[in-house]
Amino acid sequence: MFSEIKDRNIWLVNATIAVVGMAYGMAIAILAVFLNQRGYAESDIGTLAAWFALGIVCFSLPMGTFIQKISARRTLVGSILVYAAMVALFPLVASSFWQAAVVRFFDGAASVGIWVSCETIVLSRASVRHKAFVTTLYAISISIGYVVGPFLAKGVVAAANLETVFYVAAIIAVVIAGVVALRLDPDVEHVVPSGEEAPRQTPVGSLVWRIKTSCFGTFAYGYFQASVVLFLPLYLIQAKNVEPEQTILIPGFFALGMLLFSNTAGRLGDRFGHLLLMRVLACLGCVTVLAFVALSNFWLMGFVIAIAGATLAAISPISLALQGVVVEPQDYARSNAVYNAFYAAGMLLGPPLSSRIFADLGGAPMLYHLAALWAAFVVFTIIFARDDPAARRNPGEPSSHPAPDAPA
Repeated sequence: MFSEIKDRNIWLVNATIAVVGMAYGMAIAILAVFLNQRGYAESDIGTLAAWFALGIVCFSLPMGTFIQKISARRTLVGSILVYAAMVALFPLVASSFWQAAVVRFFDGAASVGIWVSCETIVLSRASVRHKAFVTTLYAISISIGYVVGPFLAKGVVAAANLETVFYVAAIIAVVIAGVVALRLDPDVEHVVPSGEEAPRQTPVGSLVWRIKTSCFGTFAYGYFQASVVLFLPLYLIQAKNVEPEQTILIPGFFALGMLLFSNTAGRLGDRFGHLLLMRVLACLGCVTVLAFVALSNFWLMGFVIAIAGATLAAISPISLALQGVVVEPQDYARSNAVYNAFYAAGMLLGPPLSSRIFADLGGAPMLYHLAALWAAFVVFTIIFARDDPAARRNPGEPSSHPAPDAPA
């Protein structure tokens, strides 16, 4: 593994996103329970999640410009510090819906800065033949944080209270921001050979069309993830008689599945085609979501949630890798911004629509509509199967994308 990826900056970004993911995992694991205890209804919880997603939507495209102007490294450091400030403020303003909404909005803005910066650094430094391998290692790093975060949150709650979890998450974020500022190398510049003109940037419309299957995949994942994180714990409490304290572990189960399978998924995607693998994973995940409704044992449900993480969550890094082989290096920052805008759009639409279905029809119909979304994605990948360069070459043949290996 280390012999295949020699650039230490890739490993530093992975370590960074793992630690930031741990902070996220801590806060997310208690968010629904914390808000529920503060008297927030399901619809209000969904609306706050929409404010978070709105921050991502509003700052996704500008973030690509920020990175081009001031560098991915500076954007990353600044975004982590803003996230730390927002997560620390949240319990202080949670008694006011509108103050909490503003904090969640800027939390989303900071989050998209972290994601686009990290993804741009990773894609710019990964060689063509290892795109999915590198992006799935990146996803594994996030998963490690999300696995550790809920368990750490559970320990903090046992030792103190729910509010303290947010403060600990903020301290963790500040520390890793300092490490990034001191240790991460300057961005990789796109070098134009002597005598050649600098390539023009792809128009936004053409760029979106080129990465449309990646965009649908990340939209579906954002919609699904935001809905499940908020409302699955409440569904388990109300319909399955699960204790609220146990639901803190739900994000950990999901991330554990992603952690265990993502590396294998990356290698399969690099070898047989990213879009084909995304289709297979979506089919398996769809069946898993449908099967969850019939279960009642908590640990068996945890196992099924891990299977969902292994399939549906793995789609996110594979879709990022697909983007990396169909987009030119000079367009990475902008394409990552567009990609995250679609992710945020899913997060923006998912919670309010899911909360309405949950409130009017119940938790089971909410899960059915999530399965229907993944079924629609499967159909989309069949229609546009030729978007993946792997569909036009023999299995195992390396991509013809011109990006060189990144320097060690």
